[in-house]
Amino acid sequence: MTQFSTVLQMGPGYRDVLQVYLTVSKGLALFGQQYQMSVKNVAELYEYWTFLKVGQILSKRYLSISQDVVSATSNGLFINLDASKSASRLFEHPLTGEKIKLTYQKREWNPTTTQLPDIVLSVTKKGMNQSFNYVFDAKYRIDFAAEESYYGRKYQIPGPMEEDINTMHRYRDAIVHKRQGPYEQTAFGAYVLFPFGFEEGYRQHQFFKSIEEVNIGGLPFLPSATKLVEELIETIIEKSPAELHDEGILPQGSKHKWHSELDEFVLITNVATIDNYKEILHQKECKIPIRTLPRDWRKATHLALYVGKKVHKANGVICYGRIEDVSIREQQMTYSIMAWQSIDPIKPVQYGVANTTMTTLGQLKEAKELPELFMKSKEETLIWKLLRRVSDKVKIDLTRNELDYAEGLSVLQLEISR
Repeated sequence: MTQFSTVLQMGPGYRDVLQVYLTVSKGLALFGQQYQMSVKNVAELYEYWTFLKVGQILSKRYLSISQDVVSATSNGLFINLDASKSASRLFEHPLTGEKIKLTYQKREWNPTTTQLPDIVLSVTKKGMNQSFNYVFDAKYRIDFAAEESYYGRKYQIPGPMEEDINTMHRYRDAIVHKRQGPYEQTAFGAYVLFPFGFEEGYRQHQFFKSIEEVNIGGLPFLPSATKLVEELIETIIEKSPAELHDEGILPQGSKHKWHSELDEFVLITNVATIDNYKEILHQKECKIPIRTLPRDWRKATHLALYVGKKVHKANGVICYGRIEDVSIREQQMTYSIMAWQSIDPIKPVQYGVANTTMTTLGQLKEAKELPELFMKSKEETLIWKLLRRVSDKVKIDLTRNELDYAEGLSVLQLEISR
């Protein structure tokens, strides 16, 4: 180890020169497979560069939380970036707190084969327990669309190879995950990154337009051409979960299934006494006077219980169950419930349910405060979800303090702490 005199280490001027010397010397002491330049071809170097550049794009707008690409030791800087290992960077959205993960060479296993895309961008949206995954695959080759060639006649504009686009279809179809039910596709989009600089002209290429249509295509990516990739990344991260789901390609019949699930409604009823509450839970039956039922009570597929402080310490909507049978007797509607399911209490926050009111099953599962269950229109629900991505402090005021008597929203806004 080189020894330096105290003059160099402590003296003004000399100390600055020494610091620069040490920085440069350490900066050159880099270890890692990609720094063995003699054995690397241009395609591999382009692959490394795309990962590092996408990470740099993310770091401009989002908070860097952690990374295992570069590690420092007493012997210098070690680079973990080669085809036999996985490396990742983790970011956080400064407003929503949503996590964004960029992974290099992420191995994806399925029942048949193992997939190894170059880059996977994973975004975990607020309130979701799964991530939205997007594949970026670097291909250092391009078809220049020669005038008399097949590619030239079909696309007219230089772009990625057709076989590389087909690989993106394979990635999206093959990257699946199994939780509690059947396997599900977890890749929502896949894109070829290729070395081309004329970005504005490329917007007319079929493989650029296909991104909006089926979320698969190609994007030019060079040090002087990063605009289209930056636009796509920003769109992916800033859109809501509902918007990203809408852009996904679904198996035939999925939309019908989703619509049938989204149409499930919940009837909420006020339980006034402790004895009545205990009886309802034990008997799995709830009697409600017909005169107190809301106009659209026939739509209800579930029943939820709202209780006050005198009935239960967890004041609010505390449980729900699927309706098994309905019968009418002596001006009362009797609801038989298959099983009661407890939920985190939906707090009243100065509101309540006088008799009965209706909401949807989706709203019941997402709401934290009672006024959130009142929203009727798709537009009101969408605005509320967008505000909730930014903050949990969303102020909702109704025209009345009882949900079943309220006529509408008077205030829906984001509360900002000063």
